[in-house]
Amino acid sequence: MFGVQGETPDCLKQLGPSNSFMLCYVCDSFLSSRVVRKKFLSSTPPARKVANFNGYGCGTYLLFCAHVFQMFFTLQISTLLYTLPLLLLDVTLCLYFYLYLPMKLLGGNAENLDAEIEQLLNAEKHARLAGNVAATRNAVTEILRLCFEARAWDTLNDQIVLLSKRRGQLRQAVTAMVQQAMQYIDETPDVKTCISLIETLNSVSAGKIYVEIERARLIKKLAKIREEQGLIDEAADLMQEVAVETFGAMAKTEKIAFILEQVRLCLDRQDYVRAQILSKKINERVFDADVSKEKKKPKEGDNVVEEAPADIPSLPELKRIYYELMIRYYSHKNDYLEICRCYKAIYEIPSVKENPAEWIPVLRKICWYLVLSPHDPMQSSLLNSTLEDRNLSEIPNFKLLLKQLVTMEVIQWTTLWDSYNDEFENENNLGRNLGEAAKDLKERVIEHNILVISKYYARITLKRLAELLCLSVQEAENHLSDMVVSKALVAKIDRPMGIVCFQRAKDSNDVLNSWAVNLERLLDLVEKSCHQIHKETMVHKAALKG
Repeated sequence: MFGVQGETPDCLKQLGPSNSFMLCYVCDSFLSSRVVRKKFLSSTPPARKVANFNGYGCGTYLLFCAHVFQMFFTLQISTLLYTLPLLLLDVTLCLYFYLYLPMKLLGGNAENLDAEIEQLLNAEKHARLAGNVAATRNAVTEILRLCFEARAWDTLNDQIVLLSKRRGQLRQAVTAMVQQAMQYIDETPDVKTCISLIETLNSVSAGKIYVEIERARLIKKLAKIREEQGLIDEAADLMQEVAVETFGAMAKTEKIAFILEQVRLCLDRQDYVRAQILSKKINERVFDADVSKEKKKPKEGDNVVEEAPADIPSLPELKRIYYELMIRYYSHKNDYLEICRCYKAIYEIPSVKENPAEWIPVLRKICWYLVLSPHDPMQSSLLNSTLEDRNLSEIPNFKLLLKQLVTMEVIQWTTLWDSYNDEFENENNLGRNLGEAAKDLKERVIEHNILVISKYYARITLKRLAELLCLSVQEAENHLSDMVVSKALVAKIDRPMGIVCFQRAKDSNDVLNSWAVNLERLLDLVEKSCHQIHKETMVHKAALKG
């Protein structure tokens, strides 16, 4: 009846997948009864391997069950009388609900999708109420498979909602159902059907912590569709609903990629405040972590972290994406120093540093943004560290430019602009536009010159200061006033006399301290002189005695 072992019998091919599933479940329930387990199997019943129904691949399992049935029905009468009370208690209802009723339906037409779904729903109900996780999970996934093969997308959505709302539904079944339905998203015929399926899965997974990762991936897919439709605001709102930083089971790289997608959408909609808030969720030190030192096998009781999907970039690639997004944010604010720091971080990526075609443009950007940055301790530190880079010798013009900023000499603006005008105009993405960047460059050169002059002059006339800066007297006074207000320089201007004093005004305490220091120096000199006189006297006396 059942054919050769290991092959699918002809009778099962005529039953259809749903009826084969029902018969497998009946045999499995019968084998699980304690009478059959104790008297005939003498061991734990076989595992409920009812997961492969796509090709009616349950012939071997049914063949084994048939042999058990045959052995059971060929027992002697005395054995049947001995086991009859227990059989009535354990197997009667099982045979009625799981054998008689399904076998009554075996002669039906398996082409009717609704009938097959109804049979599987009955099997799912009994398995769910019995607490059979494997059978329940396989029942719900089989229902979804039938709907997908029939391309009944509306029925698929209805069954997903129905199965998720059934009383006492097992979380393992819901998880398997959502994961299997997610595989069908890319197979949908049109965008409308795809969106409908994603929204159905979102409603099912909402509020369920055991499918939070699947829900985050679904929302990411839906946001991508909305973005392709031109609905940037809606896509950004969808992504902001999910706080992936609280997901303990999500891989670190997937979390970072999700947050970076949130930041990108906020920048696309020009919501710079929210983009900065979201970017603060990523610690920059996570990109420098050593992956080899991370724990491979979690200890007992730890959360099991899922592996990231194949389309998630690696950590160095995520680092580059992060800093490129931050460059977009700081470019909006024209914060040249932070942009320089971002390019410096990209420059330190091993894949960039190994390829001259990649690190040369990045190093040029670092040099330009260092020149454009206002003078402060961080800018000076980055300037000196960049000058020590050996790769800077590959672009000698920029090395000379940085040396001019380090050297305490006045830079002639006209000479500098004539030398670097072509380089400057060929550079892309310098601030908002090249015109604004050129103005900022001139202002930085003027600030450098004022700082150099303050080192060499204690007092200077405004006219002479303007000549050294190649500016008018009014422009020189304005630039000097701006530097004093920003506390980059200490100076006082005597406008009636037209004199600039770079000395800091001293209060009474400073004056007394300076006097005390001078007196200490004077006493040191007197003591040293006395010591030298005493030494010469002793030498002279020794010479006279000799």
